[in-house]
This record gives sequence, C-alpha cells and structure tokens, in this order.
Amino acid sequence: MVMTEDVLLWLQILIAVMVVVVLYHILFIVVDVRKILNRFQDLTEQVESVMMKPISMADTILQWVMEMAEAQGTKKLKPKKKKKK
Repeated sequence: MVMTEDVLLWLQILIAVMVVVVLYHILFIVVDVRKILNRFQDLTEQVESVMMKPISMADTILQWVMEMAEAQGTKKLKPKKKKKK
C-alpha cells in the first residue's frame, strides 16, 4: 500500500524537476530576448545614422550660407567711378 508520505515525496521530486526545467527554459528565453534587443539596438542606430546624414548636410550647407551672407554684409561696396566722355 502506498503511503501519503511516499506520494508527497514523489510530488516534491516532480516539482523540483519541473522547477529546474522551467528555469532552464527561462534561461534560453532571456538569452533570446537579449539577442533580439541587441539587433533592435543595431537597427535603431542604423536608422538614426541614415536620418542624421541629410540633417548634418543641411546644417553644413546652412552654416556655409550664413558665413557667405555675413562675409557679404561686412564687405563695403565700392562706389563705381563714372567714365568721362
């Protein structure tokens, strides 16, 4: 005849094995999530670099235009000499 203590012992062993299996699966899930997050981070960095290139080019062009406008503003226009006929 099976005693209740034997049944409880087997249930405890079964629970311990199931906990180990669940922890093993959680380990793989965490590693996979880390890989996915790293890929997502790489993707966002690539998207950011693609978006920043035109913005930085526009900024460079705008700075150049502003420098040219300031240079034109600081130059004094020389009056033209009238030709005598």
